[in-house]
Amino acid sequence: MTGWNEYLKENTSRYLEELVEFLRIPSISSLPEHAADVNRAAGWVAGRLKTAGIEEVQILPTEGHPVVFGQWLHAAGKPTIMIYGHFDTQPVDPLELWTHPPFEPVVKDDRIYARGASDDKGNMLIPILAAEAMLKTLGSLPVNVKFFFEGQEEIGSPQMPDFISSQQDLLACDMVLSADGGQWDENQPALNVGRRGLAALQIDVQSAGQDVHSGTYGGTFQNPIQALAQLLTSMRSPQGKILVEGFYDTVCDLSDSERAQIAEIPYDESQYREELDLDRLFGEAGYSTYERAWVRPTLEVNGIWGGFQGAGIKTVIPSIAHAKITCRLVPDQEPDQIVELIASHVAKHAPVGAKASVKKLAGSADPFLIPVDHPGNQAARVVLKRLYDKEPYIARTGGTIPVCGSFLKYLGAHLVNFAFGLEDENLHAPDEFFRISNFKRGLSAYGMILEELGR
Repeated sequence: MTGWNEYLKENTSRYLEELVEFLRIPSISSLPEHAADVNRAAGWVAGRLKTAGIEEVQILPTEGHPVVFGQWLHAAGKPTIMIYGHFDTQPVDPLELWTHPPFEPVVKDDRIYARGASDDKGNMLIPILAAEAMLKTLGSLPVNVKFFFEGQEEIGSPQMPDFISSQQDLLACDMVLSADGGQWDENQPALNVGRRGLAALQIDVQSAGQDVHSGTYGGTFQNPIQALAQLLTSMRSPQGKILVEGFYDTVCDLSDSERAQIAEIPYDESQYREELDLDRLFGEAGYSTYERAWVRPTLEVNGIWGGFQGAGIKTVIPSIAHAKITCRLVPDQEPDQIVELIASHVAKHAPVGAKASVKKLAGSADPFLIPVDHPGNQAARVVLKRLYDKEPYIARTGGTIPVCGSFLKYLGAHLVNFAFGLEDENLHAPDEFFRISNFKRGLSAYGMILEELGR
């Protein structure tokens, strides 16, 4: 192996100590009381980029949480690769289910436990360290590299489309490598070629001007909770098909080759059900489980509330009820259009005596699909096969990285997923962890893919 890889091995202990330091920062982007911590994490990342030898490092403001940017552009005639990740984290609740405090990292059994360990601090630190190793041992990088790390991914990157649009010259690149994501499992790599997009909205249903006594007024007007339940039921058939008019109009059917690629990936339904503690699965007829999870759109109720929530009873009819909905979208569906279609459905199907309204919520994202034969995917395939001694699966994911579509729309740059977290690492849940073995594997992998792209 090359000198940079030996450097990585010699400094792994120091790198893990730095990761622990990074993980101690409670950079929860969704909670206003942690805004200063998100900024502190940005400062930590900027400092680490400078230490690695990256130039023109800057913390760039947005209308929300900031972006950290840096670059090294001395590889004449070589492509420019932008490396993406995020330094913000999810909230930690329910706190009582954590074995250790979420921002007091614990290293145990080849794992580092902390909020953000896998998603995404452990993964996003890897390319910085790989670049440092190359610069310290070789004095250069095999390609031109830009770094783009944001502090608002976990809240849907609401300011990123406008930011990327306004910074096209600074961010110009040939492709993006995402250090946010993961592999199939510890022994099997995957090329992730697609992610669903996202539309988010809230439905409010109101009847009376205030909560009223259910004995005095019950049976004389529309109960908003009941009306909301009827509205939600009207949106999906008992078989799981979405009934919102126009919802599927722009959805393209999978080609035979795309279905074949998905079908090649091993699937064990009993194991899938066991992971979810379910007796049976449910979903749109005519599609496999992976197809439903990766390449079909959804309409999911994420929260519903209204009326009395305490112990015992309170004989009241509430004046208003609410529901939050997110839709995962597939190529050619547009978030704004989907919200408009649902708003039209709500207006058409609102029960008599109830006033229903829809408001769009922040966090929308375009769906994303990258050609399997994209040069970045070809390079990633070569590296993953060398690392795992196996061909990677050609897979997709139902989740969303909001900036994928913005990079393509404003920079003309596809995003290649190249990260090393795993689905079982409790992302967004108590006792999140990152495997140290995959941290080490990722360090080598990033050096290897930069070399491969340089060829």
